[in-house]
Amino acid sequence: MNTMTLWDISLWGFAALAAAAMLVGFSKTAVSGANTVSLAIFAAVLPARASTGVLLPVLIVGDVLAVLTYRQHAHWPTLWRLFPAVAGGVVLGTLFLVWADDAVVRTSIGAILLLMAAVTIWRRRSAGQQDEPGSVTTRAGRIKARSYGVLGGFTTMVANAGGPVLSMYLLSAGFRKLGFLGTSAFFFLIVNVSKVPFSAGLGLIDGRSLLLDAALAVFVVPGAVIGRWAVNRIDQRLFEHLVIAATVLGAIQLLLR
Repeated sequence: MNTMTLWDISLWGFAALAAAAMLVGFSKTAVSGANTVSLAIFAAVLPARASTGVLLPVLIVGDVLAVLTYRQHAHWPTLWRLFPAVAGGVVLGTLFLVWADDAVVRTSIGAILLLMAAVTIWRRRSAGQQDEPGSVTTRAGRIKARSYGVLGGFTTMVANAGGPVLSMYLLSAGFRKLGFLGTSAFFFLIVNVSKVPFSAGLGLIDGRSLLLDAALAVFVVPGAVIGRWAVNRIDQRLFEHLVIAATVLGAIQLLLR
């Protein structure tokens, strides 16, 4: 990847990336998975392959803030069940990125976003049919964890879009809000940090991209602060409708580019 193109960002483009970085912070401390909108913005402003490398360190900053906020609420048995399958999905995603060019990656991101929007809609309609938290220890629960883990690992490696996958899994497992946020925080911090060597090896992260990340990381903090303040006040239903609509529009824009 020629990251020299990162210096050609217009003022409006940087403003859009800054707003997306704030949304990353907000999503990490309020509505996990809402940063699919950030993904669409990054992929619209930057080359598709470059966008995944630039967004990853921004996500890690948000993950650190979320862990500091909700660390006492993480459910580690669930995390240990997911990690082996997630690792397999990350490897599959890395192999895909080795093969895919920028146009394929852009189309794939758009398709993944549409899939995640459909998954979120399905999750909302089936929210009344959640399992008990302990049901993940059954054989069916283990199969479900592996399936979601592989899909989550692949989508997070290819498009940094594993949030909706994990959200659906945790909600179907009966997690309440704080447990949901705490478990998500540690999950994505560990997974995203583990992706750094793969992304660097693919040329998606280098010194130029990290300089842009340093500028954008400043905007993650106020987003996280707003999210922490809003988590008990936000109208969740309305916000999810807006997130789904923005995600679909972003996906369509990527597919039509």
